[in-house]
Amino acid sequence: AEYKLGTKAVMAFFFAFTTPFGVALGIGLSNVYSENSPTALIVQGLLNGCSAGLLNYMALVDLLAADFLGPKLQSNMKLQFQAYMAVLLGAGFMSLMAKWA
Repeated sequence: AEYKLGTKAVMAFFFAFTTPFGVALGIGLSNVYSENSPTALIVQGLLNGCSAGLLNYMALVDLLAADFLGPKLQSNMKLQFQAYMAVLLGAGFMSLMAKWA
């Protein structure tokens, strides 16, 4: 990306700072955190749901839309059907695997 040097430095600083900050926060909270408390389970469920929603959005809107709306797929009905079936089968197998995760 063509950013200015100052912008690159700020992004590198925040990238390098967030991981150690998260580790230190996790170590600090490990003494008071109870994984089986109702509050912890609700927070974990909400964060997992938000993460899954963002991943679905990125996969469906940003990544697949470019492929499915391209001229190669739009002009070939057989290829379009195969692409849709591949996506549905992949999502189905991922859901099946999530049962054991």
